[in-house]
Amino acid sequence: MLIIGLTGGIGSGKSTVCNGFAALGAPIIDADLVAREVVMPGTSGLTQVIHQFGKEMLAQDGTLDRDKLREQVFSDASSRKKLEAILHPMIREEMDQRLSRLDAPYVILAIPLLLEGGRREGIDRVLVVDADESQQIARACQRDHQSKAQIQAVIAAQCSRKDRLSAADDVIYNTGDLEQLNHQVTEMHNRYLRLAANKS
Repeated sequence: MLIIGLTGGIGSGKSTVCNGFAALGAPIIDADLVAREVVMPGTSGLTQVIHQFGKEMLAQDGTLDRDKLREQVFSDASSRKKLEAILHPMIREEMDQRLSRLDAPYVILAIPLLLEGGRREGIDRVLVVDADESQQIARACQRDHQSKAQIQAVIAAQCSRKDRLSAADDVIYNTGDLEQLNHQVTEMHNRYLRLAANKS
């Protein structure tokens, strides 16, 4: 099975691209979704995060207040490292388990911090979803209801666009409309099917 690591900056359109691949039948393992599951109420992940960052990170319903936690970790690099040390091993283990149960020509591992986290082992190709920074900010502000300054802080904490593109084996440019984007996804899907057939 060909393993594709999909990444991109905040607001680049990773989820939209993943939806396009999923519509074509490609299995997707999304690190962001797994990250939410490992801190659900009753999990050891949530217990460890609250132990590290305090009960003020809990919302009234007992779930993790992700906005409050995000604000802290993206304004303080040491807090971000502590959070990653707790969650990344759990997320990786769960993703590996899901991967082991799959049988498909290729699979997409959607990992926003693929390059920052250094997870390249076991990944055959890195697919970067690229967009202009102004587009990233506009999309992320609209989606997350956060300020431009907050989104810029996230961008500053992530791998630079230049470094991301230089690490890419493949790039999908999300700088046009949805039709252009879906056309690129279809072309990449067909390419991965060919590569997977050659690999086997």
